Amino acid sequence: MTSNGANGDNLINPADAAEGTLIGWREWVSLPGLGIEYIKAKIDTGARTSALHTFELDVAHEAGVKIARFGVHPYQRDTETVTWCDAPVVDERSVRDSGGHREWRFVIETPVRMANREWPIEITLTARDTMLFRMLVGRTAMRSIRVDPLASFLTGRPPE
Repeated sequence: MTSNGANGDNLINPADAAEGTLIGWREWVSLPGLGIEYIKAKIDTGARTSALHTFELDVAHEAGVKIARFGVHPYQRDTETVTWCDAPVVDERSVRDSGGHREWRFVIETPVRMANREWPIEITLTARDTMLFRMLVGRTAMRSIRVDPLASFLTGRPPE
């Protein structure tokens, strides 16, 4: 699958890359169902579930369905740009964060677009103010995807 080059770098064989979509440890993704055109995400195979930074999260019942309404700052270090979202709550669960703390979170399902592909994923909603990335893509969201931990933005960058 990989081979060591003369300088010890890992080289990806193009034939192996065709076996599944190859992405880096961080990528720009879109969440079209939430109206988020681009958000930088950390691809985290150690995390089970994906997470999205949200604020002013409110959950209400409409016609017997729980609806989460929340704001998202899609860009790092930018609290001026806001996308307001709403989505049905598909679950509520206890999630252990990277510090080992347990937190009760609402879960939504929405399409993610990455590497010219789109598919539905579950995302937990949480405050990620202190985290470097506004979104984390967990391993349950990775279908036929391979991650090169040494690469970034293999699927491209958003237009300026």
